[in-house]
Amino acid sequence: MNPRYDRDKGMQMFDTVYCGDVPIPTAPGESRFIDYMLETLFGTLWADQDSLSIRDRRLLLIGAIAAIGDETTLAIQTRSALKRGELDPSQLDSISMFLTQYVGYPLGSRLHRVFSQLRAEIASAGVTR
Repeated sequence: MNPRYDRDKGMQMFDTVYCGDVPIPTAPGESRFIDYMLETLFGTLWADQDSLSIRDRRLLLIGAIAAIGDETTLAIQTRSALKRGELDPSQLDSISMFLTQYVGYPLGSRLHRVFSQLRAEIASAGVTR
């Protein structure tokens, strides 16, 4: 098997990136799309820790997600970043204010709302960081 395209490596990185909280939607061979995503996006790009860390990639991704206004993916990425210690809840306001200047206030308000909900979840769970 070509080392660039390794679904198992991609599955391991997928679990690392999402802290095991996001299930892999298909078994090997059921979906070419999912197999390819796992092999390339996670097995190659996310796994490349020499050029960018997971935290670096996550921050870039949060910015891109904020720009398109995808609240579901934003919550998943931010929750994983908090869980992995890549971000601290106290940093969310700074991220929200900074990104809002680039994505605009309508999308920035979505970002702020998602971050506020995540901080409330953390507070209700009694997690301090």
